[in-house]
Amino acid sequence: MSDGARRGPFQDRRLLVVSTNYAPEVTGIGPYATQLAEHWAASGARVRALTGMPHYPAWQLEEGYRGVWRTVEIRGGVGVHRRRHYVPSRQTALRRAAFEASILATGLTAPPPGRPDAVIAQMPSLAGGVIGARLAHRHRVPYLPVVQDLMGAAAAQSGIRGGGRAAAVAAAAERYALRGAALVGVIHESFVPGVTALGVDPGRIRLVPNWTHVHGPTADRAATRARFGWAAATPVLLHSGNMGLKQGLEVLIDTARLAPDIRVVLMGDGNQRDALRARAEGLPNVEFLEPASAEEFPDVLAAADVLAVTQRASVLDMSVPSKLTSYFVSGRPVLASVADEGGTADEVRRSGAGVLVAPEDPAALLEAVRKFAADPARADALGAEGPRYVARHLSREAGLARFDELLAEVLRDGQGGPRR
Repeated sequence: MSDGARRGPFQDRRLLVVSTNYAPEVTGIGPYATQLAEHWAASGARVRALTGMPHYPAWQLEEGYRGVWRTVEIRGGVGVHRRRHYVPSRQTALRRAAFEASILATGLTAPPPGRPDAVIAQMPSLAGGVIGARLAHRHRVPYLPVVQDLMGAAAAQSGIRGGGRAAAVAAAAERYALRGAALVGVIHESFVPGVTALGVDPGRIRLVPNWTHVHGPTADRAATRARFGWAAATPVLLHSGNMGLKQGLEVLIDTARLAPDIRVVLMGDGNQRDALRARAEGLPNVEFLEPASAEEFPDVLAAADVLAVTQRASVLDMSVPSKLTSYFVSGRPVLASVADEGGTADEVRRSGAGVLVAPEDPAALLEAVRKFAADPARADALGAEGPRYVARHLSREAGLARFDELLAEVLRDGQGGPRR
């Protein structure tokens, strides 16, 4: 261990991080849980992570983990305890419930050994939140959940089959997981009303925004475009990340149908990928790419002309896409087809790095793309605001420092176990 680690603020503290998603997953909340745990381990803490088998965003187990029920790995100084769970290839409320129930069962019956000094849980996983609360209560130690998504609102807003019936159950689980926490972290201020409505004292809520977990682009932009066969004169509208229901990615397919001269690229995976492929059948200007490697990812983003973030019109206050932090660092303008009053719209406005259009409106989206194509100087100027915003507010150092302050507050206050 280095001298710096020995002098770290959490030297010899025993921390348990609960997150359904973790490395080697490279999108969603996995990178944040991983970097946070490894950062604390580097500061001298004894960190264990309780997580699932890698499956996101494809919603299928990675090859090396199939048939594995329980495993322990050492990653970046962290003891990573993986437990097998059900992975639904198609999302319905019933299948999602089975997914959460399987995580809950294995996490509670086979947690990592030993008594932690604090339990930190990443939530959008309902089961992960409940597991964190129960283990903290069992050991009578502080519990710190971090809200990345509000699943009760997600069930109601995302359009998942049976979601309306599941919303009340999800909200009840969130209420249980959050109400007794020592402190509650939220990644965006738009989540505060929803968390408060679940019974959390506003005085116990802390803002801890996600940071940019990727480096800036390094490859020659023209060379990357040539490698993918993207003509210099053809505007490329790219979406990267999960292809799920709440993204409402049909609007991109419908935009491509309106404009054969624009190339629409969907890079990533998810349970709606096959349905989107079927919708795009016969459209030569729609391209599906596999998720890029961590090294190549920033260069692919930078090679596009415009980066799209889309959400269904019903999605308001339950999610701020983690892809935004990567989009900003790429230096390309962001086109957000989202509800104007949601947290995603707030973040795009705050960055100054993009424009907003009405959600689920291909004509409005196409008009914005054409304006960018007609005024490349404006597109470049907007795109340049992204890295500046990252440097001011979303650097990894700043993000991890905020979490250090939050954890130090929890440990300093020494608020025993969660209140029930």
